[in-house]
Amino acid sequence: MSITIEEAQAQVDTWIKTIGVRYFDPLTNTAILMEEVGEVARIMARKYGEQSFKESDKQIDLGDEMADVLWVLICLANQSGINLTEAFKKNMTKKTLRDGERHKGNEKLG
Repeated sequence: MSITIEEAQAQVDTWIKTIGVRYFDPLTNTAILMEEVGEVARIMARKYGEQSFKESDKQIDLGDEMADVLWVLICLANQSGINLTEAFKKNMTKKTLRDGERHKGNEKLG
């Protein structure tokens, strides 16, 4: 199943309004976002870094944790009136203009 960012924003909004009752306030959602990002960081440190997995971490699904980050980010965008599709397009243009040649000359990436 393919889904656009716009569709994801609409689905989250519908879910919040029908099942979730209402959005948490933006400050609460920001704190939740940091918590979810921390969970992704913990998995990354264990999977790709030097830390070993705890027994309780072995069944954690990295994709699911990343989806949790995306969910809360979409909540914050919806609450802030941000169209993430347009914001992403604008951000890609900015990065392309700013970094179009920057990384090609980076010896660390070669």
